[in-house]
Amino acid sequence: MKGFAALPAARGAGWLRDASPRLKLLGVLAFAILVVATPREWFAAFALYAAVVAAFLIAAQVRPRTLLARMGIEIPFVLFAALMPFVASGPRIEVWGVPMAVEGLWGAWGLLAKATLALMASIVLVSTTEPRAIILALEQLRLPRQLTAIAGFMLRYLDVIAGEWRRMRVAQDSRGFGARGHRAWPVLARGVGALFARSHGRGERVYLAMLSRGYLDATRA
Repeated sequence: MKGFAALPAARGAGWLRDASPRLKLLGVLAFAILVVATPREWFAAFALYAAVVAAFLIAAQVRPRTLLARMGIEIPFVLFAALMPFVASGPRIEVWGVPMAVEGLWGAWGLLAKATLALMASIVLVSTTEPRAIILALEQLRLPRQLTAIAGFMLRYLDVIAGEWRRMRVAQDSRGFGARGHRAWPVLARGVGALFARSHGRGERVYLAMLSRGYLDATRA
């Protein structure tokens, strides 16, 4: 199994997969700024943005299951938007017999529409570009070295955590453990704690090995 840092570029149309990572990064950034700057009352504009993003998702061959899984990061925003009609002040209207603030409804719509469109555009980017290429593109765009170093370490340590998790799963399977029912929760909780401790120790050893090989600590420069 390949690590996160060595993930191959996703499937999709060749022109989209082979496009410059810098161009795709700038395109996603410009699209996000355009979406955020669009007044929330412009429904036709949002419909056009959605059609454009859907076309790129189809071209990138992003499966619906993959799209839904990656959009899980939006759940906190969805929960916050769901509360806005109830906590906002101002005039209220009844929706299915439930009183809601008009301004809260508008705010929830604007937040969900803009966050969803920007996130889907980002999914197109990460689905058609290797993680390392994105970091290199950020460096070429003169993003502060500290930030790109942190992103690079994140990819490296995701590999470390994934490796530790695979070894723990093999050990559990060899002992006949099966995560079935609530009785397995304490075992899983201890496993998560052990995974954190092992990953921290492994990460420290990786960092010390880098220093011994002459790595310059850019994050402290």
